[in-house]
Amino acid sequence: MTKFLREPPSVRGAAGTIVTATAIVVVAGGVLIRFLDHSEYSDVWVGMWWALQTVTTVGYGDVTPHHVSGRIVASFVMLEGIAFLAIVTAAITSTFVARATEEHLSAEAEDEESDYDKLAARLDELNGKLDRLTASLGGPRDG
Repeated sequence: MTKFLREPPSVRGAAGTIVTATAIVVVAGGVLIRFLDHSEYSDVWVGMWWALQTVTTVGYGDVTPHHVSGRIVASFVMLEGIAFLAIVTAAITSTFVARATEEHLSAEAEDEESDYDKLAARLDELNGKLDRLTASLGGPRDG
């Protein structure tokens, strides 16, 4: 369990958690609104329809809570919907940022490798010139 808490969640894992939490809020909100504001919500399915359109921030307005207890439930469902959209947006954005960072680091590594290759080629060229110079002067070259 501690390993699970130490590793950052993957986008897929985070999305699964978000969708599960939102589904639970829709079902619980639909059931609660039916029992707390039963004059407006004739059955649980109407309550779940309302919860689904509320959590997705669509809000058609075909059914709305009239009692204070129903409005409290509505507040929690709305906040979950807003959080759902914010977290999904953040997850998508972080994926783009991670991909761009990876591409940038890869390009930098290629540039750095290219610079090392150029430096090695230049040193080989200088080494060759030094060998030729030493040979033309007739002396042995160390190393």
